[in-house]
Amino acid sequence: MEAVWWPNECAYAGAEHLDPEYVAAFDRKSPTDWSEIVAALSPLGIDATSTVIDIGAGTGTFALAVQPHVQRVIAVDASPAMVELMCARGIEAVEGGFLTYEHVGRPADLVHSRHALHHLSDFWKAVALDRVAQMLKPGGTLLLQDIVYSFAPSEAAAVLEQWLADAPADAAQGWTAQELAEHIRGEHSTFSWLLEPMLDRAGFEITAGRYSDNQIYASYTCRRR
Repeated sequence: MEAVWWPNECAYAGAEHLDPEYVAAFDRKSPTDWSEIVAALSPLGIDATSTVIDIGAGTGTFALAVQPHVQRVIAVDASPAMVELMCARGIEAVEGGFLTYEHVGRPADLVHSRHALHHLSDFWKAVALDRVAQMLKPGGTLLLQDIVYSFAPSEAAAVLEQWLADAPADAAQGWTAQELAEHIRGEHSTFSWLLEPMLDRAGFEITAGRYSDNQIYASYTCRRR
């Protein structure tokens, strides 16, 4: 994509994700248990012959968790520091993102993304989801997890203030209230009732969805029509 209006995804990655020191400490700050998703692979038809793409792969913990269960995992991230770390861990890692990764090989059976789509505005989210659909085989699966607001705009102040109040004080233990406030101001997390029609328009059927109790996070299992 060489058009002058096409965005620079590396610039969207967040300055902290480009910092090797931050990247080195990322797994301690944001530990993730992938066991539930690994257990769901077989019911989704994912097996030792499958190709999986992880977009916004970070330090590659998802790729490491699913590698033993599939034929190929491609971990995609816009941060050169993240890609360098993943390569050192023996992961097939590619620098890129939703808007720039060009898949080579047979269509993917599954695309996974966690906490990455919110880096894009709603316009670019729609473009990104259309591109993801093209990476997948018909009937393939998209697993999407992100900061997605399931509250009404009139509830924003109460819900977001509670989110910040519940945040840890120590940045090593997770995202602090200051960091979350920066996310709200500067990132592009959207409402569930805006994101879900985008998924439909891109050619996905939402087969399962879940909102967090605090109305901040959502996860979707989607099938490409």
